[in-house]
Amino acid sequence: MKNLPISIQTLSKLIKNNCVYVDKTEIAWRLVRQAGAYFLSRPRRFGKSLFVDTLKEIFEGNKALFEGLYIYDKWDWNRKFPVIKIDFADGTLKNREELDRRIWNIMRNNAERLGVKYQKDQYSDIPGCMADIIEQSVNTYGLGVVVLIDEYDKPILDNIESPDIALEMREGLKNLYSVFKGQDANLQFVFMTGVSKFSKVSLFSGINQLRDITISSEFAAICGYTQSDLEHCFAQHLQSVDREKLKTWYNGYQWLGEAVYNPYDILLFISDNFTYRNYWFETGSPDFLIKIFKQKRYFLPDLEKLELTEEILESFDIEKINPLTLLFQTGYLTIQNSFTKRGRLIFAMKIPNMEVKIALSDKFINSYTDMVNEKIGIQDSLYSFLEKGDVEGVVGVIKRLFASIPYRNFTGNNLIESEGYYASVLYAFFSSLDAKIIPEDVTNHGQVDMTVMLRQNIYVVEIKVVDASDIDYNPALEQIQKMKYSQKYIGNKYNLYAIESSSKKEDTAENMEVYELGLVFSKKERNIIRADWDKYY
Repeated sequence: MKNLPISIQTLSKLIKNNCVYVDKTEIAWRLVRQAGAYFLSRPRRFGKSLFVDTLKEIFEGNKALFEGLYIYDKWDWNRKFPVIKIDFADGTLKNREELDRRIWNIMRNNAERLGVKYQKDQYSDIPGCMADIIEQSVNTYGLGVVVLIDEYDKPILDNIESPDIALEMREGLKNLYSVFKGQDANLQFVFMTGVSKFSKVSLFSGINQLRDITISSEFAAICGYTQSDLEHCFAQHLQSVDREKLKTWYNGYQWLGEAVYNPYDILLFISDNFTYRNYWFETGSPDFLIKIFKQKRYFLPDLEKLELTEEILESFDIEKINPLTLLFQTGYLTIQNSFTKRGRLIFAMKIPNMEVKIALSDKFINSYTDMVNEKIGIQDSLYSFLEKGDVEGVVGVIKRLFASIPYRNFTGNNLIESEGYYASVLYAFFSSLDAKIIPEDVTNHGQVDMTVMLRQNIYVVEIKVVDASDIDYNPALEQIQKMKYSQKYIGNKYNLYAIESSSKKEDTAENMEVYELGLVFSKKERNIIRADWDKYY
């Protein structure tokens, strides 16, 4: 059995240590067989650095590393191109001075590796130095230069919460990347990768010949593991694993092509004795994005039914950050499908998988409620009552939940004036459970705020917010019943979610129960003041 390539980002080390390698050289072959310039955006820990290193080994002609791989008998290994490698992965740069110093070091290291002259004192600017290294390399090797840029955007993203510094970083990187447009005749191949994509005007104006392959179906599996990769390359490692559960937890990332698993998740899952945990999610934090969500007063259930244009999906500017764009580019949202509306390409979005859904919901809970210690107990109780069909218990937990939210979360918070805050908190808690949530569930008469499915139980939930501290009727339940929101579930032959998510045979029509639950919140009391429900079989 081959070793797992955990934290290995170089092909030579991976091959020498007899590690599993998912062959991406067929995709690399499609890119390198002719001159070109490409841009790829993928979330962190997705194998970008390994792919960039694979390209480097191909262009440098290291044939022995590729024996048995797709490209081995297709590439002319006698051609050894000069490769300039630019990588900002290491450390955090805090200002423009540190960035410029890093760039000078990168240029010196590349010049020494390529065997060309480098004398910093003779250059007055970074573009001039880089241009000279490129031109010297062409003269020395007699071939065009290959430029590989990994984590091109990291200096900006590391400072995204400090816009002034982020802008400085952007200008510093733009200064470096501007040289490639003027050197086009000397370049054989350019490949740039990172997490985000900034607009051409703000950063790419100097390299606008790049072809963006981020959401190209042809390159959807350029990073990550497909289902076929798992079955072929990790068959021995995953012999006793429930493949459907594994798929639910870690698959689901899509870029207009075949869905893929995050490699980091799979490798850590295997090495951790098949324990389901938030391996990828724990390597980074969306705290900044969640902070923006609160400031912009986004309705959390909207994450389940977003439709975005290509313009919003692909790029953003520091001066005008769109959190939905960043949620996609950083991997917290992915593409479900695409369609055309009024002549424009539209993307329907989704949360990729169970790992992201649960972990992201936990983050939102912490942010919206300031709960950390109490959260687990509330989640456990909520799950237990939902599973048993104990609606009174569910309502009691929800009351306990809102009673536990610190007063400062309500003070001066206009969100509590609407149903959005209460629905967002409930959505976050329900989503953090192993339950299917349908926000704003559409029927032929309208849409209900939320439908929650857990095992054989379906809860059709409507929320109303009133000014009064007491009320003698329930407008939320009244609306559910007047608009017949639950009709599409009552009498259905099967609870499809139960069958998909559970092996229990009893989770079918004979035991399925539908609850209509109306929740009325008071702005003054900041909690439920009335909860009524009906039950159907």
